[in-house]
Amino acid sequence: MNTRQIIDRGVSILIRSVSFFSVLALVAMLFFLFIQGVEPFVRPTSDSIRIVVQNIDNVTINGVTWENQTRFIPVDKDTQELIISFKNRGTDITLPIQIVPDNDDPEHAIVFPTEYASAVSYPEAYTHTITFPGMVTGLEQTITILQAEPPYPFTAFLSGLEWRPTHLKLYGILTMILATIVSTIGAVLIGVPLALLSAVLIAEFLPKRLGGIIRSAIDLLAGIPSVVYGFFGLMMVVPLVQRLFNSASGSSLFAAIFILAIMVLPTIIAITMTSLQAVPSMYREASLAVGASKMQTAWHVVFPAARSGILAGIILGVSRAIGETMAVILVAGNSPQIPRALSDSVRTLTATIALEMGYAQGRHSQILFSIGIVLFVMILTLNAIILRLKKHLSEAA
Repeated sequence: MNTRQIIDRGVSILIRSVSFFSVLALVAMLFFLFIQGVEPFVRPTSDSIRIVVQNIDNVTINGVTWENQTRFIPVDKDTQELIISFKNRGTDITLPIQIVPDNDDPEHAIVFPTEYASAVSYPEAYTHTITFPGMVTGLEQTITILQAEPPYPFTAFLSGLEWRPTHLKLYGILTMILATIVSTIGAVLIGVPLALLSAVLIAEFLPKRLGGIIRSAIDLLAGIPSVVYGFFGLMMVVPLVQRLFNSASGSSLFAAIFILAIMVLPTIIAITMTSLQAVPSMYREASLAVGASKMQTAWHVVFPAARSGILAGIILGVSRAIGETMAVILVAGNSPQIPRALSDSVRTLTATIALEMGYAQGRHSQILFSIGIVLFVMILTLNAIILRLKKHLSEAA
């Protein structure tokens, strides 16, 4: 075996190994996403009540003393009373807290002593916090009792209209699904026709030198970070929408559609131009030879011949519109509500993940992974529809 064959075989093994581990990493990532996203609908957040204490060095819970505890303190799931003892400013405090089993109302599942009821702050569903003044302002002593959240109904997740993950533990994403779909459809209706017309003009009618310059500019636009598009929309489009619709804020569905339409243009134009230029020149020559005009040749011969590549460009453009995050965050307003007008503030699925992943914990964090699964399914469904359309058009041709 000569040196060249050894090198070729080594490169082949290297490429296969990298490909294998890449596929393995992708499968592992999808598996992790699926497990995290499905868990909120099949399992409670914990097996029992958990307690978190802050700025309390020693606390006794049902006869067990915990020192400098910074993690969750578990409580037996059959416990119906908590006796919590600790020192506050040198005074011994004992809290007898009643746990009401099988109470469907999380706000009343835990009953605090009447004399300490005023100290209960930040009441949230499945979470109760009782606060006592510390030795120094800002270092208050707190005891947080976390109830186990039951599995969240999947139907309520998809059809719910309220997104209140912190206070009421409501995780309805229907408003975000609608905002994502409407903004994507609006961007497609505006961006795709403009992109296809532009690509045909540049590839078939402009001089090669001028077309090359414009092609370079389009490639440059495709490489601009999305946050730059968002900043442009925030500075230019949002004030224009505010004046146009006479609304309190220009951050709206219309602004999101406009920015997304601009963002999908470079991708679709570039891929469509490449597909048009890949059509053999004999197709054009044959069409022109039988008396067809250049316009007729472009639309009735070249364009259908490049259909496969054009659909691929549309798929990539639409996928970018669905998955866009930063630009939409800057211009959409980020209010989780059903869009009833173009001037309404909306929040998309991707914006929710980006805005809340930094501080989300527990069930809230898992629900964000569930939103990721919904996005994944939406993109797969869209691609399947477009590929089905492509197959149908090919059979019709």
